[in-house]
Amino acid sequence: MSAATSSRLPAQSLEFSHDAANAGTTNPSKSVWANKYRGATVEDLDPPPALSCKPSDPISSALLSAFERDYTHLTVVAQDTRALLGYLNIPRLKELLEGGAVTEEDTVDKAMLKFRRKGRVYKVISMDTPLEELEMFFLGGVNGQEPQDFAVVTDGGRRFVLGVVTKSDLEEFTKRRPVFA
Repeated sequence: MSAATSSRLPAQSLEFSHDAANAGTTNPSKSVWANKYRGATVEDLDPPPALSCKPSDPISSALLSAFERDYTHLTVVAQDTRALLGYLNIPRLKELLEGGAVTEEDTVDKAMLKFRRKGRVYKVISMDTPLEELEMFFLGGVNGQEPQDFAVVTDGGRRFVLGVVTKSDLEEFTKRRPVFA
C-alpha cells in the first residue's frame, strides 16, 4: 500500500491514552501498539518519495500525477524556493470539482490547503522519528487536539520533503511485523 492510500483506520486501531496525547508526551507504554514498534522509525515504513506540485500547476496535472501513483495527498511547494506551502487532499479536491468550486483548468493554489505558519509550532517528522511519536501525531496532532490524516516527512532541518506517510501506512506496518510473545 502506498504512503498516500485513502483507506482509514477503524477508530480503535490507533488507540492512545487521551491524557498522554494532551500532555504532549511520547510515553510509548500508553500505546496499544508500542510493543509492535520495538524501536522502529518512520524510515522502517519505507515511504515512497513525495510528489510535489507548484501553486501555478493546473489541477488536471496534479490529479493525473496523484492517480498515476495512487496518492491521496500531494505536497505543494514554492516554485522558486521549493519551500513547503501546503498540500492537496485528493478526495477533497474531487469533492470541490464535483461541486463546481474549482475546475480542472484552475491552478492548484485555488484548491490547496495552506499551512498556517504564524503562531504555530509544527512537529518535525523525519525518517528518524519513532513510530510511537508518529502515532501520537496522527491521533492528537502537535497540540493534542487536532488529529492528522497524514504526515509530511522531511529531513531533520525541514529543508527537503522526503515523503508522505498516512495512518494506513502505520497500520499496514504493524500487520506485517511479527509479534513476539
